[in-house]
Amino acid sequence: MILVTDGQMRQTLAVIRSLGKKGIKVMVGDSERISMGFFSKYTYKHIIYPDPVENEKAFVEFILNTVKTEEIEMIIPIRDKCLIPLSKYKKEFEKYTKIPIPDYGLVMKARDKGKTLRIAEKIGIPTPKTYYPNSIDDLVKITEYPVIIKPRMSSGSRGCVFCSNFQELRDNFDKVSKEYPEGLLIQEYIPKQKEIGYYALFNTHSELRALTIQKRLRSYPTEGGPSTLRETIQYDQIRELGTKLLKFMKWQGVAMVEFRIDNRDSVPKLMEVNPRFWGSLALSIAAGVDFPYLLYQLALNGDIEENLDYKIGIKCRWLLPGDILWFLSAKKNFTNLKSFLKFTGTKYDIFDWRDLGPLIGIVLTSIIYLFNKDKRKYVFRR
Repeated sequence: MILVTDGQMRQTLAVIRSLGKKGIKVMVGDSERISMGFFSKYTYKHIIYPDPVENEKAFVEFILNTVKTEEIEMIIPIRDKCLIPLSKYKKEFEKYTKIPIPDYGLVMKARDKGKTLRIAEKIGIPTPKTYYPNSIDDLVKITEYPVIIKPRMSSGSRGCVFCSNFQELRDNFDKVSKEYPEGLLIQEYIPKQKEIGYYALFNTHSELRALTIQKRLRSYPTEGGPSTLRETIQYDQIRELGTKLLKFMKWQGVAMVEFRIDNRDSVPKLMEVNPRFWGSLALSIAAGVDFPYLLYQLALNGDIEENLDYKIGIKCRWLLPGDILWFLSAKKNFTNLKSFLKFTGTKYDIFDWRDLGPLIGIVLTSIIYLFNKDKRKYVFRR
């Protein structure tokens, strides 16, 4: 049986369906009692574990005990909040099960945008002009605007703030630094034109075994956030840059590398590395690259053959609530309305007529998030 964490996430549902359809028993875990993945017909069993953010020790002990008592063959952590503690205690878990993730040090290096950008700069991968301020006094060194404040450790564009002048930078820097004490960086603003993602699987020798490349078509929030509609494309330069970076980092397992095309010089600039499965995983699977099953085979057999071909032009949509929120926050015009109302010729992250249970789960959790003040901020973002 395979244990997958974070049952509420779209990519978790993609993992559940991928493995479940192949007859593999999947146990789904979450710290919430109502979680979308619990409702899938491919979920063999579900568990509710302690919140790893609130009590990491209790979470690790609970998962370790589950591994021992349930004969868990493999653990696939999804979100950072589970990935980090599981990578920290990876050697202990490996005594009892397989856990195909990088070591803790590499996970944390990838999560730290400052460290990954410095690595990219070192090996010649294009990046936005980046400043690494140690305090608010260092901001006087920045003379070109606009810029973006970015937390060194965050996901989904959380904590990112656009600043058009020094006063805005100074005011927002103090505010964001209190919320993200791990540190901030400042980057030149690259207009949001083309955002390209490189999605890959590497073996234990840091050799590329599978990949897809996707172009973001819509996001929520509209100025930058998780994609709500995206399409597979061919982009050789992105493939070369993403592979070069992860090989240099001695990567193992899955990862996503995000680039933004700078329309001033048409050069792809590195944004960040995510050391885990990505929200748009359903698109990769729809395009013919079944990452969850390939990861499973890789962990069981030690290696797999290369899977570097995928279907181009496949689109996949995160309709509820992602694309609905995009439509509500986007410009109200006929083009956006027509695009939003086009439902044919597109795959879906959550909707699958063969597995309708998760629709009930996402509706219930959306209601919970809507009426919970602390959770609501993760849905309605600015």
